[in-house]
Amino acid sequence: MKQVTLKDRTFQLSYPEADIQKDIDVTASKINWDYRNASDIPLFLCILNGSFMFAADLLKRITFPCEVSFIKLASYQGDTSTGVVNHLIGLNESISGRTVIIVEDIVDTGVTIAQLIDELQKMNPKEVKVATMLHKPDAYKGSIKIDYIGRSIPNDFIVGYGLDYQGLGRNLPDIYTVI
Repeated sequence: MKQVTLKDRTFQLSYPEADIQKDIDVTASKINWDYRNASDIPLFLCILNGSFMFAADLLKRITFPCEVSFIKLASYQGDTSTGVVNHLIGLNESISGRTVIIVEDIVDTGVTIAQLIDELQKMNPKEVKVATMLHKPDAYKGSIKIDYIGRSIPNDFIVGYGLDYQGLGRNLPDIYTVI
C-alpha cells in the first residue's frame, strides 16, 4: 500500500519492509560481531509495545546464547511525546554484573531511553547498550550513546512495523510517514 489512513490521519509509505529487513541484517551482524566472544550471556531487554516486531526479527538473527525479557514503558499520548515515562511492567531478571542490550523501536527525544538506563544502572549491570530500529537525530536531546541504529530518519510522525497512531498501525509490515 502506498498510503494508509488511520482515524483522522493519512500516512504515506516511507520505509518498505524489504529495506527494514536489510537494516536489521546489518544491525544483527554488528551485534553478533561485538558479542562473538562474550563471557556472559547478554539479556536483550525489549521495550513494549513498539519494539515487538523489531525485537522478533532482530533476535532471530542473533547467533550467540542470550536471554530475552520485556518491559513496558510509555511516554507518548496520541502523536506527541509527553516527556514523562510511565513504568508499567517491571524487570523480573537480575541484571547485576550482566550485559543488557535494550531493544527499542525508535529513539527520538531520548527521554525514555535515558530514564530507563538511569533505572537500570541502579541494578549494577556490567554494561547497558542500546539497539534501536529507528533514530531521529534532529529530535534527539539526550547524551546517551545509541550503540546500534537500524536507520536514522527525519523528525516526522510515523506508523507501522510496531509503531502506532492511537493504537492503530502496529501490524503494518512497512513504515509510513504522516502527510
